[in-house]
Amino acid sequence: MKRYGVFDIVGPVMVGPSSSHTAGAARLGRMVRYLCNDEIAQVTFQLHGSFAQTYKGHGTDKALLAGILDIDSADYRLRDSLDIAREKGLRFQFLTADLGDVHPNTVRFLLTMKSGRNMSVTGSSIGGGSVVITDIDGVEVYFSGEKPILVTKHTDTPGVISHITALLYQSRLNIGNMRVNRDEESGEASMYLELDGPVDDGLLGQIRAIPGITRALLLDNRLLDPGEAALGREVAHV
Repeated sequence: MKRYGVFDIVGPVMVGPSSSHTAGAARLGRMVRYLCNDEIAQVTFQLHGSFAQTYKGHGTDKALLAGILDIDSADYRLRDSLDIAREKGLRFQFLTADLGDVHPNTVRFLLTMKSGRNMSVTGSSIGGGSVVITDIDGVEVYFSGEKPILVTKHTDTPGVISHITALLYQSRLNIGNMRVNRDEESGEASMYLELDGPVDDGLLGQIRAIPGITRALLLDNRLLDPGEAALGREVAHV
C-alpha cells in the first residue's frame, strides 16, 4: 500500500502559479541537469501540447530554465531565471513541437555541453509537481524520482551487463526495472536500471571501472525531495 505524504495532498512548496506547469517543470529541469553530469553551454526546450500553448502565462519557460540552473521550485530566483541564465552565459531557446503520442505536459531538452557533447532528454510533468523522465539519448526509460536509477553506456560485447548485475548482487541491490538499447551500427549499448536501494561511491566506481563501460550515471531519488534545496541540504549524488 502506498504511503501518502503532505505534498501528495496539498501539492509542492513552490513559486506559482501551477504545480504542473511551474513546479513540475522546475523539477524536470533539475533532473536533466543532474543527468548531464557536465557543464551545460546551450539548451533548446521543445515544448509539446499544453506546455507549448501556455508556457509563457504559467511561467513554464522560467521554471524549466531555473531547473537547469539548479534553482528549486520554492526559490524566488525562479522568476528571474531568464536573466540569471544570460548573466551566466547559458544560451537557451524555447520552441513548440509535436512530440507524438505523449503526455500533454511534455518537453524535450536538447543540450550541448561546454565539452562539445550533446544530449537529449524527454520528460513530462504529470500533475501535482510529479514528473517522469521517459527518454535519455534515445533510450526509453521511466524515472519518476522515487527510486535510484543507474544509466550506463557501454560497448555491446558479452559480459558487460552480467558484470554490472554481479556487482549489484554482491551489494544485495535488487533490480526493479531494466531496459537495454543496442545500436548495431555503432556497436554501443545503453542500459537503464531502476534499483531498490542506494548505490554508494565505491560501487559506482567499480561499475565505471568495468572494461567496456564508457559512461555510468547515478540519479539518486533523494536529490529532488520537496524542500531539500530550500533547506540547503547537500543531496545531489551523480
